[in-house]
Amino acid sequence: FIRRRGRPTKMTQKRRNNGRSKHGRGHVNAVRCSNCARCVPKDKAVKRFIVRNIIEMAAQRDVKEASSIPDGYILPKLYIKMQYCISCAIHSRVVRVRSREDRRNREPPQRIRRKEDMPSGQGK
Repeated sequence: FIRRRGRPTKMTQKRRNNGRSKHGRGHVNAVRCSNCARCVPKDKAVKRFIVRNIIEMAAQRDVKEASSIPDGYILPKLYIKMQYCISCAIHSRVVRVRSREDRRNREPPQRIRRKEDMPSGQGK
């Protein structure tokens, strides 16, 4: 920072929360990045919850034909909590770099809704 007339000026901030959501806690435990295993503070890590089918759609038909699973049985889903360091999140496009004006926007981005999630009559 720069001294002007004897008093120090405030250092510039890139983000309002300094890239963390610690707010009043002195220390936060570290977690490991799911991609590169880097230690990242838990409040700084980019967290995404992924829900997928255990078997992808292309292979589901083959498995149903080859196995003796009853027709009404629904295969369970796979629930994974992914935690990325900032570098991996940007590299794998989980989050995007935003301009200085867009960084002030604190609203979550618009969610992309799949056809099956939409109310009836809007999925066209």
